[in-house]
Formats: sequence, structure tokens, C-alpha cells
Amino acid sequence: MLDNCMLHLPYSELPVRDPGAAPTSSPPRYLAWIGRRQGGILAANAIFGIGWMVTQALVWAAVGSAIDRGIAHHSSHELLVWVGIVLGLGVAQAIFGSLRHQLAVTNWMHAAFRTAQVVGRHVTRETTALTDEVPPGDIVNTVMADAMRVGGAYDAFARFVGSIVAWLTVSIILLRTSVQLGLIVMIGVPALMCLTIPLMRPLHRAQANQREASGRLAAQASDTVIGLRILRGVGGEEVFLSNYQRQNDLVRRSGFRIATPSAALDSGQIFLPAILTVIVTYIGAIDVQHHTLQAGQLVSFFGYTTFLTTPLRTAIEYIMQVTRAYVGGAKVLRILRVNSPVVDAASSVAWPSAFAEIRDERSGVVLRRGEVIGFVSPQSADVVDVVDRLGRFRADTEGVFVDDVAIGALTVADVRAHIVVSEIEPRLFSGPLRDELSPRDNVTDEELLAALTSASATDMLVQLERGLDTIVEERGRSFSGGQRQRLSFARALLTNADVLIMMEPTSAVDTHTEHRIASRLREARNGRTTVITTSSPLMLEATDRVFLIVDGVAVAEGTHADLVATNSDYQRIVLRSDES
Repeated sequence: MLDNCMLHLPYSELPVRDPGAAPTSSPPRYLAWIGRRQGGILAANAIFGIGWMVTQALVWAAVGSAIDRGIAHHSSHELLVWVGIVLGLGVAQAIFGSLRHQLAVTNWMHAAFRTAQVVGRHVTRETTALTDEVPPGDIVNTVMADAMRVGGAYDAFARFVGSIVAWLTVSIILLRTSVQLGLIVMIGVPALMCLTIPLMRPLHRAQANQREASGRLAAQASDTVIGLRILRGVGGEEVFLSNYQRQNDLVRRSGFRIATPSAALDSGQIFLPAILTVIVTYIGAIDVQHHTLQAGQLVSFFGYTTFLTTPLRTAIEYIMQVTRAYVGGAKVLRILRVNSPVVDAASSVAWPSAFAEIRDERSGVVLRRGEVIGFVSPQSADVVDVVDRLGRFRADTEGVFVDDVAIGALTVADVRAHIVVSEIEPRLFSGPLRDELSPRDNVTDEELLAALTSASATDMLVQLERGLDTIVEERGRSFSGGQRQRLSFARALLTNADVLIMMEPTSAVDTHTEHRIASRLREARNGRTTVITTSSPLMLEATDRVFLIVDGVAVAEGTHADLVATNSDYQRIVLRSDES
């Protein structure tokens, strides 16, 4: 029955469709924003948390009444009535507790998933601007660890609210029975909680230091794994191992530093309520001796003070969870505060419906519609600078025009939709090959096969037992460098972008494969503009025009054959590539 109820609760599906735009001014504002986004389920959880805690408190009131009205007065009827009430409260406690726990986990996972989605969306939007500021390992650690820490604050929220209401309920009951004991409880519980506040600051500081050290360790491990082959080649494994061990020791020592304030808080959860229990029991026993308190009421008072250890421990646990969430939220905001310098202009215009050319006045490069164009340079950085300007990956795009419209006046989304840049390093993610190759939702198998044919990659499908349904391993490590490059080439073709810029698309393939790719490129990109940065004669022979770029400026332009015949600098670059 409870499972059926849960199916109709709000926010039942993960991930959420739209995580929203998170505030980045401070961790408290971010945590409050998360709470508002799932306010309905938090409110429902709080109701069940209150019911769970209050029923536990009322059990002791019913037990005391059973003693005083049933046993002390030898009334079987009263005893059965109050025993029934105790049983009913126990059943209600079980129901409230079950629903509270399920909703607590739901709140936790929603907050964690929303945080992960917000970070993931920001990463995909800001790309290199973000990874230039934050190490990739730190980003991964934030999603895996800090998002869960953020979620922990909402897991304990219902118990914390229930603890406050239960404490007020017990205080009111005690005040009605004994003003002295009621005031002790009402004042004593907050006072004992305040004793734990001095431990919060060192705990927060220690957790932040430990999280920082863990992030650096994760980033170091990630970088080492990526460059493991290079490290082995230059004999640098021992150096990196010693660096990793040194950082690991820092993480271990920072973890030990958390133990002191954390252990003090854990001890306080037991010791401080015990003090309150002793005081209330002692005063209550004296009142019983003076006949101002009944025996059943003393039992109830003892039960109340024993029960109050739960709200007090819950409150301390909540403070610890919020502290961890604060630290995790700060790490999340470190990522969200990194913004790309490439933004939309105050008044943007639409992409020209049928553009004729794109020109960069600074470099002298002109891309005409329907042409295949080559970029050749003695230094790859020179080409990267021009490509970044043409693809609007830099804030400085002055002098770049689509027809007569400045590219900076176009929306970033429009530019990304019409100009696609395929980077030098092929990147494949884990998942079905079909999905990895599909940049759009409506790509058919026929289109996939056509793109793979153009990329000379159909032989790979024959080797794969499940063909397009083959699961690609992480980073595509089951494929060779040349295979990854051809798959990346096919994926770029499937974008059907008006302008496709490919950086060194055939640097890892053999000559025969490269020849097939070059011969099929024009047909695959018929009617659209294609730019290839390369020094391969096979690819350059397939172009209409080639620009020789030096220090970010086109110093020569012409067909590949003309430049080979007339330009010695171009000849040295191309022929050297051919010989190597």
C-alpha cells in the first residue's frame, strides 16, 4: 500500500526535465534554491517527520496514563484503553516512519541529481572555459561526492523539523504537569545544542580542507591515467607515483583532522542528553516523594527525557549534514561561477538564411558556400587561433562576418547550430555506438551507414558482433586511435552543419584509408562548406582552395597544386608531412 502511495508523490522521476537556473551568489542561497525547487516533497516529508517524532513522544504519555489510571487504580478497562492507545501510536509511528524514510531518500536523491544536472549542463555549455579554470578531476569529484553531500541536508530535513515539533510537544506536556520540569526541558535542550556550536567552525574548516585535498588527488589520478602511456615512454611513472602518494598522505591527514570535531559532536549526542535525563529524573523523583507527581507521570518524564535524546541527536546530525552540504555547495558554485566570455549580444540577429560567405578580415580567410577549403600552417596554434574566431569560441571576433553580419551579433546558439568544429582529439563516451554517432535525434540507420562509408569506417561494423548496437567503452578505449578518429569523422558529417571545420581529421589513419576518405568527402558534404586543417597532400588534393596561415594571417591562397608549385614554405610543410 505504501509503495502505491509513493508512486503518486510529486517529483517521482529522475532526472528532472529542467533543473533550472541556480543562483551562484553564496552556498546558503544555492541550498535554499534547491529547497524551493522541491518544496512540495519537502513539505510532505516534514509532515511525516512530525508525525513520526510526535507519536514517539506521545507513547510515553500513554504509558504513564496506563500506569496511573489502569494499574494504580486497578481498572482493567482503563488499562485496556491505554494499552490500545499505545498500540495505535506504535502503528501510526511505523506508518509515518516508513513514509518519512522513503520521502527522505527521495529528497536526498532529487537534490543530488538536480545538482549533478546543473553542473552537467554548465559543463556542456561552458566547455573549455570551465576546464581551463577547474581541473576535470575536480569536476568529476564534485558530481560524484559534493552532489551527494548537498542531498544529505534534505535527507535529514524532515527529522529535524519533527524534532523541533516533538520538543515543543514534550515541553508543553511537561509544563502542564510541572512548570519546573517543563522549563528545564524547554531551556535545557536549546542550551545543550548551543554547546555544540563552537565545534561547527573547526569541523567546517576541516571538511573544506579535506575536500580540497581530495579534489586535487582525484584530478592528479585522472591526469595520470590519461597520460599513462606517455609516462611509461619517458620513464616518469615513479615520479608521478611519489607525487600521488604525497597527495594521498595529505588527504589521509586532513581526514584525521576531521575526526576530532566530528567525534566531539558524536559524543555530545550521547553525553549531553544524558545530563538532561539525570536532572529531570532527579527532580521528578523528589516530586513523587512529595506527592506532587504520580508514579506514572515520573515514568512518562523519564521516557520523555530518554526520547529527547533522539531529537537532540537528530538536530546535531542535521547541523553536521548542513555543514557538509555547505562545503559541497561551495564546490558546486566554484564550477557554476565560471562563465564563458562568449555570450550573446544585447540585441542579437538571426543567422542569414542563405549565406554566401564567411570572412575573417584579420586573418584574410574567406569561406565560400559549398567549397572544400584547406588550412595549412607550420604551427598548429596559428590555425587554432583562426578556427576559434570563425567558430566564435573567443570573445574577440571583431572582423569576422557572415555575409555582412558581424558574427558577434549572432546568437551563440545560432552559430553553434550552423558552424561545427570537430577537435583534433576524438572523444567518445560510453553507450551504444548508434547513440554515440548521432548528433541529432532523428538520424536513421541509412544516414549512419552513409556517414560511416564516407569516413571509411564500415569495416569496423563487420568486426563488431552487435554492429551499431555495440556498447562503446569509456573514452572508446576498445578502438584504436585511427578507428576513434574515423568514428569522430562520421559523427561530424552527421551534423549536416552549414559550415564544418575539422581539425587534423585523418592524422591517425593509414594512407589508403585517408585516400578513400578524401575521395568521398566532396559528395558527403555536397552544397555545404567544409574546412580541413591538415598538412596531408591526399586531403589537400580534395580541396577547392588552400590557405597557408602563418602567425594567424593567411599569407598565401590557391589550389593545392598551385601552392606546391609556387610557394616554397607551403612545399616544405606539405612534403615534410608526406615524407614522415
